[in-house]
Amino acid sequence: MTNSITNSIVDSLNAARLLITGDVMLDRYWFGEVNRISPEAPVPIVRVERREERLGGAANVARNAAALGAQTGLLGVVGADEAGDNVESLLAHSSIKSYLNRDVSISTIIKLRVIGRQQQLLRVDFENPPTDAVLRDKLTQFNALLPHYDVIVLSDYAKGSLVNVATMIAAAKQAGKCILVDPKGDDFSCYAGATVLTPNKSEMRRIVGSWSSEEQLTSKSQQLRTSLGLEALLLTRSEEGMTLYTEQEVMHVPTMAREVFDVSGAGDTVIATLAVMLGAGMAIGDAVVTANRAGGIVVGKLGTATVTKAELFSAT
Repeated sequence: MTNSITNSIVDSLNAARLLITGDVMLDRYWFGEVNRISPEAPVPIVRVERREERLGGAANVARNAAALGAQTGLLGVVGADEAGDNVESLLAHSSIKSYLNRDVSISTIIKLRVIGRQQQLLRVDFENPPTDAVLRDKLTQFNALLPHYDVIVLSDYAKGSLVNVATMIAAAKQAGKCILVDPKGDDFSCYAGATVLTPNKSEMRRIVGSWSSEEQLTSKSQQLRTSLGLEALLLTRSEEGMTLYTEQEVMHVPTMAREVFDVSGAGDTVIATLAVMLGAGMAIGDAVVTANRAGGIVVGKLGTATVTKAELFSAT
């Protein structure tokens, strides 16, 4: 991209309007020192010295989009509990418009990570799926919000918040929206009709089987893209970078990570950046290159993190 195009896109980021929906989580981090092994079992003893909370799951996608300046809304389900209150507070602090549904029958999804000597020692997950009544309310709210947003991001962590994803995609497509999906599971047919799908290697392998060459991977990827009626399929490939498959081209972008410190939430950063760039009017090829750059930056940070506009465009 030329500097003039880059400047124009940066100026347009604040005009991008994104609605993110999916599995909303609260990421908790307990940081401490490890100086000895427990006498009760061969495990390290962590003396917790600091605690931190961050937005996780679909909320982390929203956090990444808002960090780039986009007008961002988050639709999801949390419990009527302290963790849900904390999610609401973090959303307000990040200038994210909250459309959270509070489900009194469940607890907010929490991922607790214990960090010792800058390394993750343990992760404990607390989760249960939303009730049908709350999901119906969420679907009604989704349809009401569609006119106010241009780009829809569906962040599926297979925790139960996107059981109506096929209906959501159909409604968003009928409304002429750009629809990006971060998929999960063994069947991608529910994502048919989306604009862009962003599976990683393991998710892709689960759907199309293994491949032994780039030619075979391209063939399988294009068959999947065509069968689902997608405009584009973006395969994220960890240290191998990412590959974009469209009807017109296959474009491979090598990884830009200088140092991999923590891959937590890297996929969230990639799809959020891609969505913001498309919402700002960037061509999809340039948007993929920019999202790849963002992913390379965020894996150098600890835990679920974001990338700033300054970091993203300083090397452009």
